[in-house]
Amino acid sequence: MIAGHFGLAAAVKAGRPAIPVWTLMLATAWLDVVFVPLYLSGVETIDGEGYGGGVIHADYTHSLVGALVLAALFGAVATYWLGREAGLVLGGVVFSHWLLDLVVHRADLPILPGNAGDLPTFGFGLWRLPAVSAGVELLMLAIGIGLYWRAAAKRDPKRARTLGLSAAAFGVVTLAADLLGV
Repeated sequence: MIAGHFGLAAAVKAGRPAIPVWTLMLATAWLDVVFVPLYLSGVETIDGEGYGGGVIHADYTHSLVGALVLAALFGAVATYWLGREAGLVLGGVVFSHWLLDLVVHRADLPILPGNAGDLPTFGFGLWRLPAVSAGVELLMLAIGIGLYWRAAAKRDPKRARTLGLSAAAFGVVTLAADLLGV
């Protein structure tokens, strides 16, 4: 669901133009960025493949508490470099990843890191309906890009067309990569 995450980051950029776009993109994908080395080392795994076709065992990065800790750490670093407001916003964007994943994931999101206590896991399972899930992502991406473009056009009308085309191209590539499982 990376396209939907990027759509949210674009929407946040529209409302917080002082925050660098790269930090918003990194923040929205931060749980997955941290997931990669854990996946490569076998600590976290994926059963199955394809768009929404797998059960993800990201019991550290995608646990509720793990996501909160990663959001707080990212926000703290951002606060140091970009100021308190940006740190709070970026921490919130990091945590939004877990909330958006809650909608699409099957029940594979634990509460505690490592699924300690073997508590129930969560996920509403929208991925079971790939066409609907992809449609929701496309809508989120389109809304985010639209909000970003509108805000950017107000700030710099001469660059509005270029910004809009660049954002749309980024959106199409992101959605295609997401659907292809790249």
